[in-house]
Formats: sequence, C-alpha cells, structure tokens
Amino acid sequence: MKSEQIFGQVLRTIRKKQKMSQENLAFRSNLDRTYISMLERGIHQPTLNSLLAIASALSMKASELVELVENEIEKE
Repeated sequence: MKSEQIFGQVLRTIRKKQKMSQENLAFRSNLDRTYISMLERGIHQPTLNSLLAIASALSMKASELVELVENEIEKE
C-alpha cells in the first residue's frame, strides 16, 4: 500500500476516535473539507503546512502523526 493511502487511513482513524467530522477537522485546521476527504482516500499527500495544521487540529504533534504512519508502513 502506498504511503499516502496509509496516511489517509491513520488520519481517518484518529479523526473518528476523536469523534470529529471531516468538516470540523477542516474548520479547525483551516483547510477545505474536500481536501481532508482526498487525504483520507489517499488521493493527495499533505504538504508540510497541512500536516502541521492537521496535527494541531487533532491536538497532537506532527511528529506523532508521522510516527503512527511510519508504524503502519513497517507492518506492511
């Protein structure tokens, strides 16, 4: 599986665990909801600025989010 698909799965899992909608995540991260959707579906990869904004909106460090993605990649 591609890294962008894994990132999308991790993002969706964290967002749902926090009971947050895509719309709410988009609002909190100042990104478009369709962009969040495309990230979760593995269509796009986040830019550094997007990654930082998303992590902040999820109340976590970007490095923590990346580490979760890396852990999933290692399982492949």
